[in-house]
Amino acid sequence: MTIDKLRAAYETKPFRPFVIRLADRRAIPVEHRELIMTVPSGRTIIVAQPDDSFNIIDLLLVTDLEFKPTANGSHRRRKS
Repeated sequence: MTIDKLRAAYETKPFRPFVIRLADRRAIPVEHRELIMTVPSGRTIIVAQPDDSFNIIDLLLVTDLEFKPTANGSHRRRKS
């Protein structure tokens, strides 16, 4: 996964919640744009969760970005 692909998901207007899928099969939800940040190198991201926990993720371990269905029921999935 590249930082550019993640930024495209982040910058989608209106924002659509998505799930970051990792090589170890974990799924990290991103519910709001304000809950994700990147470090200057662009290799690591931090995703905060509503319960104040957070995930530090190496982008080299991201296999997929899965977008949740929109209100009108359409589905879209972006592969890395």
